[in-house]
Amino acid sequence: MKFTFSESTGDGPGRFLSPDDLFPSSNLADFILTYGQQALDALDNPPEPDEQLEQLISDLIQAGLLERDEQSGQLKPTQRMVRGMQHQAFLEIFRELRSGVRDGHPTSDPGRAGERTEGTKAYQWGDPLSEIDLGQTLKNAMQRKGQRGNGAEGQRGGGADGLLPIKFVDSDFELFNVESSTDTALCILIDLSGSMMRYGRHVAAKRVAMGMRSLVREKFPLDTVEFVGFSSVAEPIDEKDLPLVMPKPITTRDWEVRVRVPLDQAEMTHPHFTNLHHGLRMARQKLARHGAANKQLFVITDGQPTAHLSGDNKEILNLIYPPAHDSAEATLAEALACYQQGIRISSFALIEEYHGMDWVGFVDQMTRLVKGVAFYCTAGDLGATIMESYLAGKREKKPLGG
Repeated sequence: MKFTFSESTGDGPGRFLSPDDLFPSSNLADFILTYGQQALDALDNPPEPDEQLEQLISDLIQAGLLERDEQSGQLKPTQRMVRGMQHQAFLEIFRELRSGVRDGHPTSDPGRAGERTEGTKAYQWGDPLSEIDLGQTLKNAMQRKGQRGNGAEGQRGGGADGLLPIKFVDSDFELFNVESSTDTALCILIDLSGSMMRYGRHVAAKRVAMGMRSLVREKFPLDTVEFVGFSSVAEPIDEKDLPLVMPKPITTRDWEVRVRVPLDQAEMTHPHFTNLHHGLRMARQKLARHGAANKQLFVITDGQPTAHLSGDNKEILNLIYPPAHDSAEATLAEALACYQQGIRISSFALIEEYHGMDWVGFVDQMTRLVKGVAFYCTAGDLGATIMESYLAGKREKKPLGG
């Protein structure tokens, strides 16, 4: 096989892509995360003709970061752009982590995916022989025979030859300490109710979701992560759609709302309520399809439930404001069902206003019921908080066979 090398001109479709081509600029990523599809539509349809914007769009399409939808003609982020935004989000969140939680999430039980750590331990019946520390084992045997050889037997042998042949006993054997990684199925529940528009909460939630997806892809290939958005109803979110997901618009300012409609007619009523009950139910059904050793559910929300499903088959949607006991009770019952199926629930309550903290009592109640964990943080702290929880959740170290 013969190869010919020549200088690249940097032009044409075959040119090498620069880092700027491979990843979207942080300003553009923030713009899309903040305004979703409206951001791309604004770029594509400025109030007045703008040659710079046209060139920018052309460059982004050529770089494979944007594409046009075949049916609507709207600009859409490509898979490359979504991956780039995920990686940027991961790096941004990772920089904010405390150094002690950047290792990974090993389990305390050793297994085939184990990694050796510092130190050794004495062999016990049933320990895998593949983890024997041969050097330390030989050292133990030679020290033991050397100590015994200080007597008459050692005087007859003399020197190093007196240590040969080496005979091993059970107490000589030492094994490496091992900690292993286990697979985790994770579902992230993202609140998309109307109040998530405030304080950039929806931006923080989307950035965290994308960063977690990048973390799992790059660091924990055995793990899986899925996304569910919940407002008046819950719906699955594909990772490619995460950058464009937006909170639902608030459609009423009434002081009291009582709405009861069939679930299949939900689009005909208010979309901006908080139906955590439906979100938990959908997440539980998704995680039930996974055979992972660990199942986790992260709930990102900024308020207590104001909606729930009822009826024998949960086919009736109830929207209730101010929040009612019925919605809380239905949500807690579903959280308990998740717990009974071995799903660990971690709640991340977004709080920027002290006068609005009365709703955290519901989070406390759910956390106690399911023996989960709860974090109370601002939108700016969400990224580091949720990733630390994921990485530190199984970081306990334990010697092999201990």
